[in-house]
Amino acid sequence: MKMTFRWFGSKDDSVTLRQIRQIPGVSGVVAMMADIPVGEVWPNERIAALKKEVNDAGLELEVIESVNIHDDIKTGAGRRDYYIENYKTTIKNLGRYGIKVICYNFMPVFDWTRSDLAKPLPDGSTALAYEQSRVDQIDPEHIAETVASGSQGYSLPGWEPERMARLDELFTSYRHVSEDDLVANLKYFLERIIPTCQEYNVKMAIHPDDPPWGIFGLPRIVRHAQDLDRLLGLVDSPYNGLTLCSGCFGANPANDIPATIRRFGTRIHFAHVRNIKIESPGNFHETSHLSRDGSLDLFEIMKAYHDIGFTGYIRPDHGRMIWGETARPGYGLYDRALGIAYLNGLWEAIGKANGKLPGAHSGA
Repeated sequence: MKMTFRWFGSKDDSVTLRQIRQIPGVSGVVAMMADIPVGEVWPNERIAALKKEVNDAGLELEVIESVNIHDDIKTGAGRRDYYIENYKTTIKNLGRYGIKVICYNFMPVFDWTRSDLAKPLPDGSTALAYEQSRVDQIDPEHIAETVASGSQGYSLPGWEPERMARLDELFTSYRHVSEDDLVANLKYFLERIIPTCQEYNVKMAIHPDDPPWGIFGLPRIVRHAQDLDRLLGLVDSPYNGLTLCSGCFGANPANDIPATIRRFGTRIHFAHVRNIKIESPGNFHETSHLSRDGSLDLFEIMKAYHDIGFTGYIRPDHGRMIWGETARPGYGLYDRALGIAYLNGLWEAIGKANGKLPGAHSGA
């Protein structure tokens, strides 16, 4: 596997490349360009500059999270072919600069959703949390203000400002889009971009819906293993693959993460590994990565990846705010660095117990 760390850029991230470089076992960063409007082409010169900045810090840039999908593609609206052509051009440009995986999602209107960005935990840290009753009370057309109020001044990944400014229009555009329609529109998109992915050796890795159930009456199509089966069958190519997020997918206790890893194996191109504490159906908060702190068994998850011979990219996911750190909610330095140490320790122990050398990158 290749251990990576999500990074939002030198202008938008409290964590620096120098700090990331000092985390043992990290080989590269997972980057994005949040200032490029969704649907527009990522220019070669911007990609080249980003790659140079990362490489100059002694790190690799091989994964992008995310090149977001324009709503016209998701709804099947009139300009979807225009935006698909732009997406194909972005794939070509990224492929030319060595990008191997694009993590993306197909969630309508909103990316991830939480009801609390700083839930106090007993140890004095704070974490992201989801409480269904609180979400049910939120006016979805004002959710951007509700979420941003706890963001500590940082922009929220996946929540494009230009989309949040026209929520009424977006909800109207999805009013008659069923789950079957959304699946058909994903199929249309994949059929047109996968040949480009194959030509430029860039794998698409779809992220599950977060949380993995319906919210605000919007369709959701990446919630459980049956959904993964269906979407991988839309275009049966290794370039049509998965980002398996344990904390997101595992919020539904019916989703067995180790079994899912073993079932989909080589179609998992990117792994987000973190823990959550499920308090009751529809209610959870995020925790440290340690197995005993949450509802997921991180040992069994890492063992499943080791058993399938996983050689893809992995990163710790959301961390708590600890030790007085102020950072983008879920994306501080300290707890994610602890998460990496824990995941690498599990990987090494599993490998040695199996009589194999550990497969984690040294980052040297």
